[in-house]
Amino acid sequence: MQPPNNTNEGRHDPRRYAPAAARNRAVILEILHAHVPQSGTLLEIASGSGEHAAFCAPKMPQALHWQPSDGDPAACASIDAHAAASGCPRIAPALTLDVSAATWPVDQATAIFCANMIHIAPFSAAQGLIAGAGRLLPTGGPLILYGPFKRAGQHTAASNAAFDESLRERDARWGVRDLEGDIVPLATAAGLKLATIEEMPANNLIVIFHRDL
Repeated sequence: MQPPNNTNEGRHDPRRYAPAAARNRAVILEILHAHVPQSGTLLEIASGSGEHAAFCAPKMPQALHWQPSDGDPAACASIDAHAAASGCPRIAPALTLDVSAATWPVDQATAIFCANMIHIAPFSAAQGLIAGAGRLLPTGGPLILYGPFKRAGQHTAASNAAFDESLRERDARWGVRDLEGDIVPLATAAGLKLATIEEMPANNLIVIFHRDL
């Protein structure tokens, strides 16, 4: 009999796997290469399974270090296990980080990256993320967001509308956020300026803000 997928030579393997990460990691890597500084620290918020860090960090510039984080200790265990399997020494141990908290266990970052969190969390998570970016990023530093967004109050695809409805059925505090109505005003208040919007597969967007003040 084959051992279960979550075991490793008889020991529990904490690694989690997200099908979406396998589908989007290559296109996300292209964006990171184009918009992230060549050195410093990239702080990933809500790293989830840790697959983005394990795939992208080894392919990023040698002077750039990847700091993953998540609010779930079990996710942090998965992140660290994927990082170890990648063999990349530039992935730091995952931080347990509550994105909604007024202070984070990190005081600076050259860039901040967050994929697929804003819609699967209360709006306070988006507020905390953007406020944190305003505190940590240097002038010109990018905040890079990946996921589905409404544009000017409208869904960009019927599948996104159905997804939004399913999210709100699971938790009334969740839902696809409106880029212009919800996210940009938060960014402006935090000293961030909208710089780039890139269309991604499966009706997702990459949205990049720069620290402006």
